[in-house]
Amino acid sequence: MANASQSVIFGSVPGVQEGDVFPNREALRLAKVHRAGQAGIAGGAREGADSIVMSGGYPDDRDQGHVIYYTGHGGRENGVQVRDQSWSSSGNAGLVRTSAMRKPVRVVEGLDIRGGRRRRAMGGYRYRGLYRIADFWMTAGVEGFQVCQFELRKVESEEAPIPPPAPAADAGAEQETEVERNVRRLVAAREEVARDWRVAYRVKEMYNDRCQICRERILVSPDDQAFSNCAHIKALGRPHEGPDRIENVLCLCPNCHVRFDRGVFLITDDFQVIDSLRSEKVADLYRADEHEIAIEYVQAHRSRWPGRIG
Repeated sequence: MANASQSVIFGSVPGVQEGDVFPNREALRLAKVHRAGQAGIAGGAREGADSIVMSGGYPDDRDQGHVIYYTGHGGRENGVQVRDQSWSSSGNAGLVRTSAMRKPVRVVEGLDIRGGRRRRAMGGYRYRGLYRIADFWMTAGVEGFQVCQFELRKVESEEAPIPPPAPAADAGAEQETEVERNVRRLVAAREEVARDWRVAYRVKEMYNDRCQICRERILVSPDDQAFSNCAHIKALGRPHEGPDRIENVLCLCPNCHVRFDRGVFLITDDFQVIDSLRSEKVADLYRADEHEIAIEYVQAHRSRWPGRIG
């Protein structure tokens, strides 16, 4: 949470140049580069977020220099993702609001990151400059839970990096401001992934709700009703962009679904199911005659965990 004594400052701060290195979080706070003492996102839903720190805590982060895919806050305990993230989390909502206001964020990079689950920047922190929030979405993370992701793009000039938004209504008014409406619309648009219920229904019907991996059929009522999950092989939404088609869907029990989404279960091109943690085959994927599974989606799923199986 940002320090209450410091107000939000969008853009560059006086006396700080891109590339400057700070020994610790307190030095960042005192220089007004990053107001939060511990959190990776400084700011919240009301005022917006003005800075982030990348310190290696989320495996879904990808740093490509001028483009960064940054994972939002939440759902993590003892260095492990244990539940889904949410757009209502203060830091995530803050970044969404910043996007709606078309403001830049300061990006800080942790140096010499070490440790196992609890990773820390042992070499201090480097200021990377200003980035704009180009896009954001909800996606399945590599640990199997839904995470909020933000695409950040480097701003080449720190003078007036992003066109100003349309004037908002009086912030003190009770009515929803234009910026708040934009935030709500943007979140709704990213959270809603178009799904065709007929695809899930058809695949479950093919297998009578029996898992294609373990063959378990979970009964939930005396009249033979069973429960199963519809699992997309190539994940829906950004950045994976998997389609909602029968060729991209499996019928799995909840246990196998979790293992599949987290890359424990991987499928080979000849449809063997491999436990990637133990490097052993657990099953041949059961396939109904009418179920054509596209190899390209199987390969896309496997590519998210390179090196786990030969």
